[in-house]
Amino acid sequence: MKKKKTVLKDLVSNKVAYHNYEVVETLEAGVKLVGTEVKSLKEGGASLQDNYITIKNGEAFLMQAYIGHYKFGNVHNHEERRERKLLMHKSEIEKFRKQKDEKGLTIVALSMYLTKTGFVKVKIGLCRGKKLFDKRSSLKEKSQNREIQRALKNS
Repeated sequence: MKKKKTVLKDLVSNKVAYHNYEVVETLEAGVKLVGTEVKSLKEGGASLQDNYITIKNGEAFLMQAYIGHYKFGNVHNHEERRERKLLMHKSEIEKFRKQKDEKGLTIVALSMYLTKTGFVKVKIGLCRGKKLFDKRSSLKEKSQNREIQRALKNS
């Protein structure tokens, strides 16, 4: 039996990644955060634009993800663009590392969300970069689907 996802709230998503990349595979991972980062995320002070994931010494790290300062924080507030450790199994990290190295793919964070148990999770994707004509064709296809849905709704 498949375990049902328990997503409570989407905190931040990376819509630009779906435009710039073709997502080959996705995976859910935990992320190691400090208290002020979680509070800032819940307030909506984050952005996943221009982020990427690196693998160092068998561990995965989220780089260049922006989580703003918590406005009620004090001297112990966090750095906005620090590297954050991702909590993944070794086998998952190794699988993504191999595919990244062999096929020239990129690992990008697609969204961050809050689970019912109160943990912040990151949806990461193994992505292949789109060419300009691929981006145009996907936009054309999206607009055609939108027109079809409108026509079906009106009739």
